[in-house]
Amino acid sequence: MIKILIIGLGGFLGTISRYLSEELINKLFSSQIPLGTFVVNILGSFLIGIIYALSEKNNLFSSELKLFLTVGFCGGFTTFSSFAYENLNLLKTGQYFSFFLYISISVIIGLLAVFSGIYLIKNI
Repeated sequence: MIKILIIGLGGFLGTISRYLSEELINKLFSSQIPLGTFVVNILGSFLIGIIYALSEKNNLFSSELKLFLTVGFCGGFTTFSSFAYENLNLLKTGQYFSFFLYISISVIIGLLAVFSGIYLIKNI
């Protein structure tokens, strides 16, 4: 039961962080793609790479803290459902180029962000 509470607290904090980050990004920058969701998903991917590498390299995190940070916080901070919904809206409105661009850069840069986080920690 304690693991459920730990994950829930992380998710709560991650979700609030996502909402506030998306609002700020969308307020500061206009874009043809949903930039707020894109940025938080890339940041979350980078962060999960860092967490993964730190837990592997130095065994810094207890299993509870790792759950809090990865499943909880990062799971709440990043969002596939919003990504999918925003892509559907791009399709519905005939923004095909933005649709393909958003999907492509999200997947490619998301993977690069995870690898970058791992690489950064392994080479410090």
